[in-house]
Amino acid sequence: MCKFYAELKENGAVVRCNSFDNEYFSFNYEKKDDSIKGVLIAKKSFEMQSLVVEYEKDFDDDDLFYANGYQAWTTSREFSKNDTFDGLFEPAKITKFTAHFAGLSGDYHFEKYGKKGQFHSYTYCYFRERGEKEIKLYGSKSERKGFTIFEVDMNDEKFRVKKDVEGLRLTAGQEYEMFDIAIIEGDMDKVMDKYFFDFVGCKKPAIKHLSGYTSWYNYFQNIDENIIIRDLNGLDRASEEVNIFQVDDGYQHAVGDWLITDHKKFPKGMKYIADEIHKKGYKAGIWLAPFSAQTSSIIAKKHPDWLIRWNKTGKKMLGCQGWGGAYTLDIYNPDVRAYIKKVFDTVLNVWGYDMVKLDFLYSQCIEPRNGKTRGEIMCDGVDLLREACGDKWILGCGVPLGACMGIFDACRISCDVNKNWKFELKKSLNINSIVTGIRFNNEIPSSQNAITNTIFRNHLDGRAFCNDPDVFFLRDINIGYNWEQKLLHGKVNSICGNVLFVSDNAGDFDDNRIDVLKDFFKDKDYKVNFAEFENDDVIRLDFTENGVDKTLRLNLDSGESNVFEVL
Repeated sequence: MCKFYAELKENGAVVRCNSFDNEYFSFNYEKKDDSIKGVLIAKKSFEMQSLVVEYEKDFDDDDLFYANGYQAWTTSREFSKNDTFDGLFEPAKITKFTAHFAGLSGDYHFEKYGKKGQFHSYTYCYFRERGEKEIKLYGSKSERKGFTIFEVDMNDEKFRVKKDVEGLRLTAGQEYEMFDIAIIEGDMDKVMDKYFFDFVGCKKPAIKHLSGYTSWYNYFQNIDENIIIRDLNGLDRASEEVNIFQVDDGYQHAVGDWLITDHKKFPKGMKYIADEIHKKGYKAGIWLAPFSAQTSSIIAKKHPDWLIRWNKTGKKMLGCQGWGGAYTLDIYNPDVRAYIKKVFDTVLNVWGYDMVKLDFLYSQCIEPRNGKTRGEIMCDGVDLLREACGDKWILGCGVPLGACMGIFDACRISCDVNKNWKFELKKSLNINSIVTGIRFNNEIPSSQNAITNTIFRNHLDGRAFCNDPDVFFLRDINIGYNWEQKLLHGKVNSICGNVLFVSDNAGDFDDNRIDVLKDFFKDKDYKVNFAEFENDDVIRLDFTENGVDKTLRLNLDSGESNVFEVL
């Protein structure tokens, strides 16, 4: 038995329905042992708000629920009924403005957090008993009709399947598929293969293994031609294990003005950089935030009609906090689509870059609009990017994963790392703190969160895309890790991911550190066999490395581990 809840709007009034057949629609629903399907047929015109099917489900203390976070950066892990998943942290709630601004990158404005035993997961989830390897997965085939959200209340013994259909406009006679969900039980690897390959239809990613450099986590935007060429040459002693070199944020005039290079910093232009990378035998990568336009950018000032507006106020939407704030370009504007395609044609075909890292993509679907759901908008955005890039590689970042599974070649699976192992609030209290440091939400840079996501999203690698767990560090300058923590982070990344980046100038490394770098970069035969929180801070990770079974235990709080035993 199940319960049904739906909310809709008719002429501005909110209407609540709890029957499968009513004056507004009929909902043809079918649940079997291996699937859940549901199609809504509208009887009149209205706007949907939400649709939920609720089940009774028993939960014991040893039962675990895997929650896949809203987007690439969002905390993703297994939870028990005794855990609590906090949403916005208290410093963010000082004012409505700070709460809104801090919550832009997440789902805090349409999902609930903070109650013991209550969790939610996007696109897919699974249940597992502590200590056991068998799982029961529930997974959506596609998010093109709206994000699929699986909710549990483990103490009230409820399991809900929800469709995020806020803003969806339907007309009389229109059919709309709400659910096409597979239910798969068995061994983790077999279940994940069946879900991603057989049900979702993903193909093996074009990228199997990347190892190299990205500039962000040493210099941030303070890069120039000399730094990039120096660090490129610095990889020479590890070159046999390097296959990519990526230029991150800081080469452009402003975010959004991608084709206007800062010629004071890069006097020879960005094609020159790509050519120099290619001379080393590496693929050339470059970073963009294709939907973002910095408030001070030429593109935002020249084309205000290209920008998304908030539904309620009509004001230009700030899609992210970075760079003093950035607006979001509207992909449904034909001129915007033409501009985005021109940008990628130049970057990929004129400048000659082989891969683009595309960031802050969630900003496209913060609000539903034009009668479309968030999920539909995000999938449309991903489709546009794939069309614009052709068969060149895309590394996604800051994107709801369900929209890009099987489409992007690689994707970030964690939040940004932090240059300090432990988050310290007192070091982050400055005028730019809302941008640079305070852990206001579950997407803010955090080494502990990044490692947690990397471990518990390991099953995505080679199925949905090639996993990017973000960088690890080996340098001693401008970093707040000890040597054990550096080795731990590098080892976790190499076990669970296949996009392995450093932001260090390897030219400063001694021979021992070069050997460590090469070992982490090497394409080894890794297989994750088991991962579980043993207590609030300690994770156990069982894996096979080149045919040898090993166990890594790590303390997220202290960074202590047995990493020296498994190197």
